[in-house]
Amino acid sequence: MATNAPKNCPDIAGNGHNAPLVGDKVLITTNEWFFAPDGEMYRAVFGTIMAILTAEETLGVKTNSKSTNWYVQIGRMTVAGCQVHYCIKTDEVSQIPPNREIEHDGKLNICRQDRTRIYVAD
Repeated sequence: MATNAPKNCPDIAGNGHNAPLVGDKVLITTNEWFFAPDGEMYRAVFGTIMAILTAEETLGVKTNSKSTNWYVQIGRMTVAGCQVHYCIKTDEVSQIPPNREIEHDGKLNICRQDRTRIYVAD
């Protein structure tokens, strides 16, 4: 398991300081929806960073320049670097389903979603 980011791996915190490290708990939002083992779709993952790996370490093959070249292993899940949108250091996330605003016939309706869209990977 890698403990430091590869030389070509960008700072996933995006700010150059206080970047998340292996062992930190983080919330990562992804560019696209993904299916989790429970069959549900999520847009974010929460858990402990286990490693930041190269494509070769993750896939066992060297990828070409059109593929992502780094991955973050968070809990039981691995996210391609190109899918990381935001990375937030946090010890906990709310599992309360969010409200959703829906406009219908010129009226704004507030609906509670049936579940959170944050997958807990630990």
